[in-house]
Amino acid sequence: MKIKIKKVNAVAHWRWNLSNEKPNQSNPSNPTKDSSQEEADEEEEDEELCGICRSAFEGCCPDCKIPGDDCPLIWGECSHIFHMHCLLKWISEESSKQACPMDRRPWGMYRLFF
Repeated sequence: MKIKIKKVNAVAHWRWNLSNEKPNQSNPSNPTKDSSQEEADEEEEDEELCGICRSAFEGCCPDCKIPGDDCPLIWGECSHIFHMHCLLKWISEESSKQACPMDRRPWGMYRLFF
């Protein structure tokens, strides 16, 4: 029996690689997670939203048309992640006082995701 493939429709899904996250300083002696924590992390990943525009990280900010490298994510020292354009717009406002919009600590960049 021979099978001949006539047509292939490829489908892909991408997401930002947030696996290189800043290590959790609360309990460095226990690097392993239990299964309930892993399940909670998986559910949380599905709901990752920019704290400013409330759009998914896999999407783009309201100022961009196409998600990806042209609309990168920026991660603060406080461990909050935002679309770069949303954060730059927030920081440029005088009322922001150069602080993180989530916890109002002074903003410091930890990492830029490309």
